[in-house]
Amino acid sequence: MGGVSSSLDQLPLRDDLRGLKPYGAPQAPLPVALNVNENTHPVPQEVADDILDAVAQALRDVNRYPDREFTDLRESFADYLGHGLTRDEIWAANGSNEVLQHVLQAFAGPGRTAFGFSPTYSMYPLLARATGATWVAGERARDFVVDAESAASQVADASPDVVFLCAPNNPTGTPMGLDVIEAVYDATDGVVVVDEAYFEFAPRDERSALTLLPGRERLIVSRTMSKAFAFAGARVGYLAADASVIDALRLVRLPYHLSALTQAAAVAALRHAPTMLHMVDEIIAQRDRISATLDALGYDPHESWTNFVLFGNVDDPARTWQDLYDRGVLIRDVGIPRHLRVSAGTEAETTAFLDALASIDSKA
Repeated sequence: MGGVSSSLDQLPLRDDLRGLKPYGAPQAPLPVALNVNENTHPVPQEVADDILDAVAQALRDVNRYPDREFTDLRESFADYLGHGLTRDEIWAANGSNEVLQHVLQAFAGPGRTAFGFSPTYSMYPLLARATGATWVAGERARDFVVDAESAASQVADASPDVVFLCAPNNPTGTPMGLDVIEAVYDATDGVVVVDEAYFEFAPRDERSALTLLPGRERLIVSRTMSKAFAFAGARVGYLAADASVIDALRLVRLPYHLSALTQAAAVAALRHAPTMLHMVDEIIAQRDRISATLDALGYDPHESWTNFVLFGNVDDPARTWQDLYDRGVLIRDVGIPRHLRVSAGTEAETTAFLDALASIDSKA
């Protein structure tokens, strides 16, 4: 298009969006990319073949609109999650961010507030503001933990319409006890969203917030296929909640928001859940290896129930990040002073990161 292009400041943008920056992590074609908490293991070949067959079959009817209620997919998610859930208590969208956006569109918006304990997932405030809501940040202890009493008190004081509880937390990896979730729920009349994007990486004997759903019609538990299922490129997120919440989300979703191809791919992947989740054990092993080695190198790795490790005692995070970048390893500076975050990759990727970190004088 010809002519002189204008700057963003010259456009009639909403006042509350001026000065904001879009979400985004650095992207670079480096040999080892461990900066965005992806599952770096490829989808197993037998699963990929089944997904390709399912997508090919869906293509035959791609001239028609997809199932607006994505019935088969909701059935598959209900079967995967268990806990007596039915498809009427399941919702899904193009990644968990769109799922959370639907929640905010339905329960927050202009004149309302959304709340979370900082530092937490950076998309929460962005989604809140994009939907017209005001973001209120609560506080964590110095070790990033939130206890039940403090959580309930802060939520009661803020009186938010939507509360986000990232459990375990991103970007810190910190666990959150069910007692905290129960206390927060009792302290508010608003909707409480427990974001369990990384729950599959928690200890096997830990209870999910899904166990708290019965009798709590304002509680929502969200998940994603991006992490444990190695499905980040497919963009599939979902949640479980009371059927009345699902009805509310129908009011704000776009028509036919999940394509037939997305639905087919996700249903096929869920048929192979045990195979897809087998790699989780390997990722956990690499995560724990990273933590142990970081500790030996003089850093302070924080407890993590995720597929990444946040580590402190980094004298110059910007320099350390750049030194690793120069060695072909990409990790993440999440803006927490003297901290950096690294995703657990394959054994080879983890080795590359640890060797690169050991080779630089980052503690000087």
